[in-house]
Amino acid sequence: MKKLMLFGMFFSMMGLVAYAQDDAVTDEELAKFANVEVMTSNYVDAKTEELRNMILNNENIDGGARYNEIKAAWGDEAKMAEANITDAEKAAYQAVQDFQDSLQESVKEYKTELIMDDTILGAGTYNKVNGAIKEDPALKAKLDAMIDAQKAKEAAEKAEDGK
Repeated sequence: MKKLMLFGMFFSMMGLVAYAQDDAVTDEELAKFANVEVMTSNYVDAKTEELRNMILNNENIDGGARYNEIKAAWGDEAKMAEANITDAEKAAYQAVQDFQDSLQESVKEYKTELIMDDTILGAGTYNKVNGAIKEDPALKAKLDAMIDAQKAKEAAEKAEDGK
């Protein structure tokens, strides 16, 4: 009976090992995950640049210094009056704030679309890789290296295009 139990445990363990091996994250899955992270980072960078341009090129707010002055006074009527903030500046500043407030939701929606698109990543692959990198620091380091390499490659290509 003892041999039968050991035999059963042996096959159970072999099944678990086989299952764990089948569930291992492949380099392709990791590369897809890294690609989504880089695409999301690029999206954030583009939106941040858009926000920066909204501030610096706004016809109602005279550059970043005035924006910071309005920001410091915002919400305090006495300070706003002291800084001579006009209605046009208030409206422009509020538009910038509204855009800034919408950024987080915009990024979340963008990344979700990438994750849900099976041709880009797929929810199953996302969950698999995300879970694995939380459990395995070496896999997380490998992912980070892939992301850094992809960003460096894109930066080099952008620099080449700029020449």
